Amino acid sequence: MQYNPGWNGSNVNLLHVRAVGPRDSLHYVWSSIGAPAALLVATQSPSSALRVNWSQLLSPSPAGAVWIDPPDSVVYSTAVVFTKLFEFSEAKPSGKLFYPTYDLSEFSWDSLNRTLNHTALTAELSGVPATDPGGSFSNGSLAFRVTAYESNGRDGRLPSLLHTSNSSQLQFLLAGVAPRGNSSRFALEVATVEEAGAARRLRSERSIDDEYTPTIFEVLSLVAEAQNGSSTLGFLQWKATAYGSRSPRREDGIQCRAQGLQAANWSLPVSSIVQAYFGDSLGSTCTVSALNVSFGGEEGEVYQEKRYLSWSVLLGFGEPPRDSFSPLVISITAVALGTPLAMLLLGSCLVLLAQRRRYSEYEPIN
Repeated sequence: MQYNPGWNGSNVNLLHVRAVGPRDSLHYVWSSIGAPAALLVATQSPSSALRVNWSQLLSPSPAGAVWIDPPDSVVYSTAVVFTKLFEFSEAKPSGKLFYPTYDLSEFSWDSLNRTLNHTALTAELSGVPATDPGGSFSNGSLAFRVTAYESNGRDGRLPSLLHTSNSSQLQFLLAGVAPRGNSSRFALEVATVEEAGAARRLRSERSIDDEYTPTIFEVLSLVAEAQNGSSTLGFLQWKATAYGSRSPRREDGIQCRAQGLQAANWSLPVSSIVQAYFGDSLGSTCTVSALNVSFGGEEGEVYQEKRYLSWSVLLGFGEPPRDSFSPLVISITAVALGTPLAMLLLGSCLVLLAQRRRYSEYEPIN
C-alpha cells in the first residue's frame, strides 16, 4: 500500500494498493481528487508499476497523467466512481420529496494518511461538504473505508462478505449526519467505466442459506462481462442489507435496494483519477453506466434513531465469490430431511411385515 507515491504533500489523497502474483499483478488506485473513485487494473506482469505525473494530474487537463508501466501488460481496466448522495422522504400522496443533492466531487476530504494501517491493510477516506448551509454535517461525516486482502476468507463483521485475494472491500459510512426530513432515506449513486469490449450487468442471486448474514437471502453483483459473453472480467458484489450500528447485529439491518442499472447519458462528474487514466477515450469508446443504491425502509426510522449507516461492497477481478453450504448447514439439513425419511421407510417396512404375518395364519381356500 502506497500513499501519494512520488508526492510529498498530504493535501490530496491517492492510495495505491498492489497485489502481486507469480505471473501477474493487480492494481487498485483509490482517490478523492474530484469525485471519490477507484481505478482497477489487472496486468499480466508481476513487475508492473503505477506511474503518476503529479503536475499534470493536478492540472485542469489531467488526461494521461496516470498509467501502468509497461502499458502492454494491461489486460483489463475499469473504474468505479461514487458521484452523489441523495436524501429524500416519502411524501404521501405526491410521492418522493428530494432534498438538495450532495455532490461528492465538492466535498472536502481529510488526509487519508492518518488512517492508513499497513498491518491491517486498511485506510479510511472521510469528508464533509465544502459548503454546508444547513449544518447537516456539523457533527457528522461521510466516509469510505478500504480493506485489502492477502488471502481468501470471510469478513468477521456483518454482512460477512466472502472475499478472495483478487478483491478488496469498501465500506460506505454515514455517521452523525443530521437528516433534513422526519423520515429521510438516502441513496448513493455509483457509476462504472468500462473500455470497449466490456459491459456491466446487474445480477441477483437468492439462496435459502443465511448462515453468515441472518435473514438476508439475496446477493447482488454488478459484473463486467466481455461483450461476446466468454468471461466475467470484474465485479462489485454486496448483500441486500446495510446496518445502523458500529457493531452491527441482525436487528440493526437496514433494507438495501438497487434501483436498476442504466447507461449514463450525462457527463461523468469530475474525477481526475478516471480522466487521468482513460483520457480522451472516456468520452468516446468507454461505456459509463450508473445505478442508485438506496437504504432504508418505507419510513426510514433506523437511521433517524441512530444516525449511522454502513454499507459494504466487494470490488475485484474475475467471477465474484459464491457462498456454498457449510458442513454445519449440510449436517443440519441432512438430519432434518433424513430423519423423517428414515422414519417413513422404517414404518413402511413394519407395516408390510405385519401384513405378511397376519395373512400367513390362514390356509388357502382352494
